[in-house]
Amino acid sequence: MEIEYEIELSERKKMILKAIVEAHIKLGEPVGSKYLTQEMGISYSSATIRNEMAELEEMGFLEQPHTSAGRIPSELGYRFYVDTLLQQYDMTTKEANELNTMLSVKMSEIDKILENARKAASAMTNYTAMTLRARPTGITIKKYEMVYLEPRSILAVMVTMTDSVKTKSIKLPFDVTKLDMEQLTIVLNEELSGVDIDNINISLMVKMENRMASCPGIVNIVVKSIYETMNELGSEIQFEGVNRLLQYPEYKNFDKLQKMISTIEDKNDIIRAISTIDQSDDETKIFIGSENMVKIMDNSTLIYKNLKLGGKTIGAIGIIGPCRMDYSRVLSTIDKLSDEIGRLTEKQNLLPGAEPRKKER
Repeated sequence: MEIEYEIELSERKKMILKAIVEAHIKLGEPVGSKYLTQEMGISYSSATIRNEMAELEEMGFLEQPHTSAGRIPSELGYRFYVDTLLQQYDMTTKEANELNTMLSVKMSEIDKILENARKAASAMTNYTAMTLRARPTGITIKKYEMVYLEPRSILAVMVTMTDSVKTKSIKLPFDVTKLDMEQLTIVLNEELSGVDIDNINISLMVKMENRMASCPGIVNIVVKSIYETMNELGSEIQFEGVNRLLQYPEYKNFDKLQKMISTIEDKNDIIRAISTIDQSDDETKIFIGSENMVKIMDNSTLIYKNLKLGGKTIGAIGIIGPCRMDYSRVLSTIDKLSDEIGRLTEKQNLLPGAEPRKKER
């Protein structure tokens, strides 16, 4: 999630910002000019560094928690660091061997692949790891009911082929009527009943909009909500190392930690947020602080990447930790895991639904 920066930083400011981020990741405390000169090897005078830090604070890249304290990175500072200043972490031979050992057990099913990846990611990074198993294909809705609540608030009720019921509250940017909802219920049942979400295409959307002539804009909003709900169905999310959050001072607020753990245990909010992420590409996604779609994670970073098998997304792996995260190490670990899973599963011919390939005589 890269952003455009209106301000161009000088090389000196970049050097100081990078040093502060990396020192804060290591220390967990505000960083002062003295530490930068003595421990981080920055050769400028303390006065020059303090002036640069003050300017970086004015630009929004740093924050000063107390008047006499040093600085800590802001969300913008972390984002700039990740997008611009981050250097690749090189695993040691020992670390690479440990990771390979964790993964190299006989993997005959996707659940085992994801379990091994999750445990390895948490152990290697010392943060909470999660894996998400991709939604299975063929999930469909057999019946829709659109309920009018208020002019700009409606409720979608969906009954699956297995007779489970899902509801989705939808807020609208315009007014609708009860007659609109009655017509939409008819359109959805006639056009989408029994249709796999992967088969909902533009021509079908246009057809539905034409049938909703009195309120065509409702179609895109409702279908998007249906898509998100159906993505949640069948998605399985598992966590490893939730207790590792306890060692970081960012989670010392008991009430907030309790809410965070409740969110992780409930899983639905996180699944709902992840279901909005593009599942088709190979890019690693980084959500820092308030960029997270789950509100309680506004003091955390989520790093997330799809896992592919034979060119098909079988799930995803993610790391949750404080914004003061060792980004270089985490990104390197996730990339290495992704590459190794692809290599091992291809070697064992573990395409979804396939049996391990027998050796030829």
